[in-house]
Amino acid sequence: MKSSLYETWLSQASEKPAPIRRPPRASAAVVPWRWSGDRLEVFWIRRSPQMRFMGGWHAFPGGGLSRSDAAIQLPGRPVGSQDQAPTAGMPSSLSGDPESLDPNLVPGIAVCALREVFEEIGILPDLSLGVDGNPTSERLRSLAEARKRLLAKDLSFANLLEQLFLSPQAERLSFAGRWLTPPLAPMRFDNRFFLLHWPQQEPLQPVIDGGELVEGEWVEPAEALAAWQRGEVITSPPIQHLLRVLAEDGPETGLPRLRIPAEANLGPFRRVEFRPGVLLLPLETPTLPPATHTNAFLLGNHSTVLIDPGSPYPAQIEALQASLDSARREHGKEIEAIWLTHHHPDHVGGVEALRRFLDVPVFAHPHAAKRLAEMGISVDGFLEDGQRVVLGEKVQGNQEPFPVRICHTPGHAQGHLCFFDETHGSLIAGDLVAGLGTIVIDPPEGDMSQYLDSLEKMIQLAPRTLFPAHGPAISQAVTKLQGYRDHRLWREKKVLDAWNGGLRTPEEIVPAVYEDLVPEVHPIAARQITAHLDRLRQLGRLEQVSSEPGNP
Repeated sequence: MKSSLYETWLSQASEKPAPIRRPPRASAAVVPWRWSGDRLEVFWIRRSPQMRFMGGWHAFPGGGLSRSDAAIQLPGRPVGSQDQAPTAGMPSSLSGDPESLDPNLVPGIAVCALREVFEEIGILPDLSLGVDGNPTSERLRSLAEARKRLLAKDLSFANLLEQLFLSPQAERLSFAGRWLTPPLAPMRFDNRFFLLHWPQQEPLQPVIDGGELVEGEWVEPAEALAAWQRGEVITSPPIQHLLRVLAEDGPETGLPRLRIPAEANLGPFRRVEFRPGVLLLPLETPTLPPATHTNAFLLGNHSTVLIDPGSPYPAQIEALQASLDSARREHGKEIEAIWLTHHHPDHVGGVEALRRFLDVPVFAHPHAAKRLAEMGISVDGFLEDGQRVVLGEKVQGNQEPFPVRICHTPGHAQGHLCFFDETHGSLIAGDLVAGLGTIVIDPPEGDMSQYLDSLEKMIQLAPRTLFPAHGPAISQAVTKLQGYRDHRLWREKKVLDAWNGGLRTPEEIVPAVYEDLVPEVHPIAARQITAHLDRLRQLGRLEQVSSEPGNP
């Protein structure tokens, strides 16, 4: 089959200059903890599902450094922060050039931590407010009112401190590690975590005030971690690591493990496991902007499959091999096979190298196998729609089987597959959806009717979390899939309106449908229009127009 325009763009992507990447944004998060009898508890929150970054995820209060934070002078500093090397415990493939990173305590980061924990849950360590002070009810009301004004952006944090004569105690924060978000999206965070002891005697107790957060609770770290392991919540690797260390060692003894979290590495990568049994390995690939990476996945608990080793770059292949070795040695993950979601180059660039390295078979859909053969890649077997593969079924011992359903989801590509983890509701979605950017439907390989049908098919499956090939994991999976379907149908109506208005070619229709699109990507947009016109023609809706422009 002749390569589509989309595939031609992909093949040319490696020849284009790499996109300019913004440096990671400094940020801070605070872990409030207390003893309730003999039980250790932490206060964690759930972010609003409507938030673009980690919407619906469980986390600890925190956020990005504000320009004004550095202008606020505090008399103290967080405990332990001055002792930490800038990149200790951070895998080299994620930390970048150590000399290009900010020093451990960037100006204003302690203020950022204190401001964020006050904004999000309403607590603030200050002598005049804490257990050693005796704040009046009037002072507490003034503070609550000031918080409302701060959230409404009617008052700055600096003015709040000045007006209420506050001097927050940065020394009550204990530095608890530094984490750099993996390269899943253009915006990345260089995040410092701090522990904050917050006993029950404090006059101020955590209060969720709506907005960015929908709930918060005191919870034992072991129970919070168990909720994640049961698949009931989605959260990030640093949150999991904090919960695990606090559950095992407590807030004092566990500090060395928190400050240098090397145990959370997977070879040269940070271990990224948003859901149990789904290890994500972002690999740099020649893909379409704004994406720069394609996610490979290690799916399963002990018996696993490697999905979409897409990078053709030797350094990325070597890093992936080292990480897979680490996963086998340190976590007992044995790889049985390589599975492919589809044939596009940014998903299969490392297949042959990994096949030789792992000595395992490669599986794909029959349609994808034909396209792969044209690229010189052979498959050892087929994956068919409705097939159920139970990873670990033949393994003895305590390993729980990990059933995976194979779902044929054509539209983006004829041989496109999704893989559904039946235990936790995770869907390895390939290019059915995107964590950033959009999905291109480019005929004849792409088919809009099939794509909409595939979205509906996955909606009926009712997954809990989507793992796209590009970008971070997505909670509220069904809502996201419905949004994709509804958006395509909304655009299709605009295409039909443009046709009924007398426009006939995709090139003529593009400006009417994609009003703000830069001219450089008009050719790709025209292919999307072609896909919509093909579908409308199949439905008989273009036949309603009986004449061409200029004809009676």
